[in-house]
Amino acid sequence: MASPTLITPTTTKPKPPFLAPTKPKLLPPTTVAAPTAAPQPRRRHVLSLAATALLILRPTPARAETDEEYVKESEEVIGKIRTTINMDKTDPNVATAVAELREASNSWVAKYRREKALLGRVSFRDIYSALNAVSGHYISFGPTSPIPSKRKARILEEMDTAEKALLRGR
Repeated sequence: MASPTLITPTTTKPKPPFLAPTKPKLLPPTTVAAPTAAPQPRRRHVLSLAATALLILRPTPARAETDEEYVKESEEVIGKIRTTINMDKTDPNVATAVAELREASNSWVAKYRREKALLGRVSFRDIYSALNAVSGHYISFGPTSPIPSKRKARILEEMDTAEKALLRGR
C-alpha cells in the first residue's frame, strides 16, 4: 500500500504561447450579418412536423369496409372451395381451379386475418381452417391429387357451419 504522503514526479510541459488568429491580408474584410427577425426552425420542430406528416400520410392496410363485404367475399370463397374439392381428378380444369382457389384464399386470408373483430367469429375460424386444409393438401400432393374422403367430409362440414354462422352474423 502506498503512503498518502508519497510524492510522484510529474513532468510539466511548457505551455505554448498564446497565438492570436491571423486574418489573410489579401481577402476583403467580411461583414457579419445582423440576426434576422424570424427565428430559424429548430430541429425538434422540424422532426415533430415530419412525424405528424408520416402519421397522417401513412398507407393503411387493406381492411374490410363493411360486414356485408366480409359476408360476400366469404361466401365466394366457400363456393370456390366446394366446387374445387368436388371436381373429378380427370377434369382438365382442375389445375386452373386450384390456382384460382389459391389466389382467392391468399387474398381472403391477407385481408381478414388482421381484423381483430373477425378473429373470434365462428365463420372466420371455420373458413380459415378449411382453407388451410385444402391449401396444405394441394401444396403437398399437387393440384390433380384427390382429397381423401375423411378430409373432404371434414372440410365440407366446416363449410356448412361457416355458412350457418355467416347467416347468423357470427
